Amino acid sequence: MAFQDLLDQVGGLGRFQILQMGFLCVSSLIVSPHILLENFTAAIPGHRCWVHILDKDTDSANDTGTLSQDALLRISIPLDSNLRPEKCHRFSHPQRQFLHLNGTFANMRELDMEPCVDGWVYDQSTFSSTIVTERDLMCDYQSLNSVAKFLLVAGMLVGSIMYNYLSDKLLTTIPVFGLFLHLQFVGEDIFLLQILFDIVQLRGNYAAVLALIHLDRRVSQMVFIFLLTVSILLLIFIPQDMQTLRVVTATLAVGVSGAAFSSCLSHAFELTPTVLRVTALGIIGFASATGTALAPLVMILSVYSPHLPWIIYGVCSILGGLVILLLPETRNKPLPDSIQDVENE
Repeated sequence: MAFQDLLDQVGGLGRFQILQMGFLCVSSLIVSPHILLENFTAAIPGHRCWVHILDKDTDSANDTGTLSQDALLRISIPLDSNLRPEKCHRFSHPQRQFLHLNGTFANMRELDMEPCVDGWVYDQSTFSSTIVTERDLMCDYQSLNSVAKFLLVAGMLVGSIMYNYLSDKLLTTIPVFGLFLHLQFVGEDIFLLQILFDIVQLRGNYAAVLALIHLDRRVSQMVFIFLLTVSILLLIFIPQDMQTLRVVTATLAVGVSGAAFSSCLSHAFELTPTVLRVTALGIIGFASATGTALAPLVMILSVYSPHLPWIIYGVCSILGGLVILLLPETRNKPLPDSIQDVENE
């Protein structure tokens, strides 16, 4: 008796399947927050260099005793291209000429500057402490933050192999995992973003169900991946001050990523013969989890260009969409039982 005939006879959804899905949902609720907590425990608050005349808690630090905090900041910290205080450099000596200028100094880059040799001062209005502030993972050491996230996911990957549970069941595609672990790139209110992302993922899974009912498998995947790619690449060109548009675009990316992942998983089940289904999906899951673990490391490339990691995420999505064209269509076709059934298609 073929597997499809057996499935038709005993039914595809029973008490066992319902209990299994229930336990998997409980596992997801336990594991997923540990990944998402990285957005908060490893958040990067606003910061600038520690400056003697500005931050030392003595009256003698301000030799005049008459300068305001804004004035001291102006003569101690240079401005970046957005006319905001530099985060990784300070003046080697106070530039008091700035006290008498209404505008900005045109050749500020030519002044004597130095890195933050005495550490940083952090904005504690949102986070009193994170691993970034505790370990001073700023500027030249900021890439270590991505390494920490990589080690977290890599540990989950090792654990999933040991316990035969693949972490790709909990995660979506590599680009969106980059979004999930780098909410501060998207917007300023990461608490709101986290809530929106969780809500829209549920809607994305519902959209995947509708697509699987009404569209071919390849068409549905390509539509979702196209929307994901466009959303990721659009984020590169939307200015940071347009926060509402950035949040909407990122939320769309997360929603369609959930739909793309669900469609891809369903297609994989239908493509693989019964005799190899568990083994094949295990290999696919391992490859997916490995890529997910590597996703945070891509952010290290932001030291060369802040847009480079997101370009890579977008290109990966495009390549994934093109590979779908090589796969056969499986909608409304019986599940293959053997390799011979696949070859006969």
